[in-house]
Amino acid sequence: MPDPVKRRYRSPRRTEQAALTRAQLREAAADLFLGRGFAATTMRAVAQRAGVGERTLYDAFPTKVALFEHVVGVAIVGDEQPVAAADRPELAAALAATRDGREAVRLFTGWSADLLERAGALIMVAVESAGADPAMRRFADDGARQTRVTTAAFVRGLVAHGVLDADREAEAAATTFALCSPHVHQLLRREAGRTETQYREWLDRELAGALLE
Repeated sequence: MPDPVKRRYRSPRRTEQAALTRAQLREAAADLFLGRGFAATTMRAVAQRAGVGERTLYDAFPTKVALFEHVVGVAIVGDEQPVAAADRPELAAALAATRDGREAVRLFTGWSADLLERAGALIMVAVESAGADPAMRRFADDGARQTRVTTAAFVRGLVAHGVLDADREAEAAATTFALCSPHVHQLLRREAGRTETQYREWLDRELAGALLE
């Protein structure tokens, strides 16, 4: 009779401490990436800012790219749960509501604005570093590709339910992709000084105008 498989025991206290350490590292790394950029942020500086040893940092994140991807990934979805942004219920609700164009735009605006408020500035760190760092180029390109797929799916739903004419689908998808980009969010929120509420109202108004009128 085969020996029973031994399950690895995880102490709840140790698990909680590991989660706390990751949170400290994320906060420290985000502050430094936003303040200094990707290239100028060192792993040593992150460890010092977080108040942990460098060995602890490298045990959790072997490279700076891995650390950056974790920081942005958690910011995009809002937690550490292994559920991609595209699979979250907020986006599912917007896609399911495309038979009611105005409600769908409202829900999609909320999903997009929430994501960009959490992660937009960090995504722009990758965009601004893309010219000098191949890893950041891949990260930025992958993010743009995912956004394009999501916005295209949203517009396709509007077409499928007769809310949008089929001959306008390509143009509408490109417009939605541009309006919901981190670049525009950065321009309005950081450069033009729009408040979060003003940005949301603007995005909702522009999307509705582009897709429904």
